[in-house]
Amino acid sequence: MEYIIHLAILFSIYAILGVSLNLVVGYTGLLSVTHAAFYGMGAYATALLSTLFGAPFLISVLIGIGVAGVFSFLMGMVLSRFRGDYYALASLGFNIIVYSIFLNWQSVTRGPLGIAGITKPEIFNVSFSSNLSFLLLAAICLVLIYGISRFIVSSSFGRVLKAIREDEKVITVFGYRTLDYKLVIFVISASMAAVAGSLFAAYISFIDPSTFTVMESIFILAIIILGGLANIKGSMVGALFLILVPELLRFIGLSSDIAGYMRQLLYGIILIVLMLYRPQGLVGEYKL
Repeated sequence: MEYIIHLAILFSIYAILGVSLNLVVGYTGLLSVTHAAFYGMGAYATALLSTLFGAPFLISVLIGIGVAGVFSFLMGMVLSRFRGDYYALASLGFNIIVYSIFLNWQSVTRGPLGIAGITKPEIFNVSFSSNLSFLLLAAICLVLIYGISRFIVSSSFGRVLKAIREDEKVITVFGYRTLDYKLVIFVISASMAAVAGSLFAAYISFIDPSTFTVMESIFILAIIILGGLANIKGSMVGALFLILVPELLRFIGLSSDIAGYMRQLLYGIILIVLMLYRPQGLVGEYKL
């Protein structure tokens, strides 16, 4: 039972990451490869505030959202100067920069040693120390972010995002400041990723820079490509699939080392097949 709860918590965290990234990639058409950086900002905010100052979990989440929001705003201002493949490359560069900061700012982040002893969440005197109660907290966060995302994509704001994805020049002719829309959705997406980071740090009770590499950003991107671009439910389908696949490999007799390589191989094969036969993902509406 504990094993299933563990998988459900991981699913909730990665579903939040997938849903938030889909707002940028699927609905707005911006190929961002820097989501793990904002994920890490939320995680480090919670880790540092918890271990150094004993700050309540909710406060650390809000500060993590604020940090990710500020950095994503600054990043978005720079990224707005790029288009297409150059946007993707520039966003990848930002992820490398943030990862390098996590790794080398040892006086704060402890570098490769990581930060241990992160306390379990407690909100309004309600403790979420057990895995079952933590699953409830993670599920509530997922439902909130899912609801916010559904509201965004079904609003007039969301319709403008889709128009930007289809033809940015045309929507500009009608007087829309597309740069503002792209910047706002980038900040919203980053803030949501920071929530996932806070949950991850509080659940694992230990973080280090290796979790927030470019490969993690690619993994989150794979979630939405597999599940479906421009489809919120598709992000959850992709997260569920990619969380369960490596666990299923454990039951076919492979060692943990071989299973890790097989997982990467399987991810690659799945993405290649999808790009060939279903580029919009399993339940998606937009082709990358």
